[in-house]
Amino acid sequence: MILIQNSTLIKAGGVKKQEDILIEKGKILAIGKGLAAAGRSLPEPAEVIRGDGLLALPGLVDAHVHLRQPGFEEKETIRTGTLAAARGGFTTVMPMPNLRPAPDNPQTMAEYKALLEKEAVIRTEPYACITEGEKGRKVVEMGKMLLAGARAFSDDGVGVQSEEVMEQAMRQAASLGAVIAAHTEDNALKNGGYVHQGAFGEKRGWTGIPSACEYAQIQRDLALVKKTGCAYHVCHVSAKESVALIRQAKKEGLPVTAEVTPHHLLLRDEDVKGPMEKMNPPLREEVDRLALVEGLIDGTLDIIATDHAPHTQAEKNRTLSAAPFGIVGLETAFPLLYTKLVKVGVLSLERLVEAMSARPASIFGFADRGRLQEGMAADLVLVDPEKERAVEKETFLSKGKNTPFQGWLLSGFPVLTIARGQVVWEEQKRK
Repeated sequence: MILIQNSTLIKAGGVKKQEDILIEKGKILAIGKGLAAAGRSLPEPAEVIRGDGLLALPGLVDAHVHLRQPGFEEKETIRTGTLAAARGGFTTVMPMPNLRPAPDNPQTMAEYKALLEKEAVIRTEPYACITEGEKGRKVVEMGKMLLAGARAFSDDGVGVQSEEVMEQAMRQAASLGAVIAAHTEDNALKNGGYVHQGAFGEKRGWTGIPSACEYAQIQRDLALVKKTGCAYHVCHVSAKESVALIRQAKKEGLPVTAEVTPHHLLLRDEDVKGPMEKMNPPLREEVDRLALVEGLIDGTLDIIATDHAPHTQAEKNRTLSAAPFGIVGLETAFPLLYTKLVKVGVLSLERLVEAMSARPASIFGFADRGRLQEGMAADLVLVDPEKERAVEKETFLSKGKNTPFQGWLLSGFPVLTIARGQVVWEEQKRK
């Protein structure tokens, strides 16, 4: 049993209240003032954690991470990736299936699920591939994949190029009540690009990826959603046109949700200095960044996901054109957005927490997570809203150090994370 005393909880309307939280057998047993006061009998002596000056938030849920194992353990392992997640305040992560072997049949899915359960320090809810080998040709047997442990379906890293194949996938997913999370990228429009196609990149002779590479496939898929009724989730939205399409689809009542990353909310193409700012989709123009922020505020973009993509230092030391896409994000996501959006008054703390906990939990069916309420799973994080420190990639628990945020001075870092009623990470040992 754990008793967290005097931490600050965010209530409806953004109201802050100092309360105690009592945890027993992996559940939140009680929330209130003075739970250890005279007159209240605790079932057994509690481990006491002082929460003075700290925010108590529901454990964060990241619907888009890359843990790299099996197949790419030099970049990350399940253990290092989930430790990094715990340090960042995440208690549930959803790893993508671009692995070796890929979880594209019931056997590999079951083996992958067992490996996750053995190695992860927090909850891991894996995606299965949409198509065999993520090759975009043959749709997997989704029903069997769900029984083997898959939570949803994605061919992340590549877009499903065939409209016919995507329709087949959507019809199968709709019949099962499953979610398809789409990496939207039209290969015919990519043209070997590695940054955004715009004036900034053109002046430097860089090969660009047009925004249409993303939004054209979203437009195609939304038409398929109308036909199939499939629950459709758009990964890592980056372009203003994509936001507009998703907003209109929601007005029409389509079962569409979408995510945005911290780096697309905070950076633009003019911030690209080299491989550390190279990601897919690329950082786009300021007008796109502002559209993403607006979409997050008004709920067009439902959730924030890190797209945590660790690479080795040697890989990221290549030239801009040759280096792999992607950055790490699990250990910096919350403090980045708290500092750069909440503290400056752009986004409410209540909305940030919703986008990083309750909303992803709802979209992907984690009914016992995402909220601090009695009877819910004891997944929570204590955050210091005031203490500032610089991002130091050398201290990352992730094997990946590929971040564009090195040296940024931030506040809102987690200091303790509890998953399933157990402390899985803490900044410093309690006496």
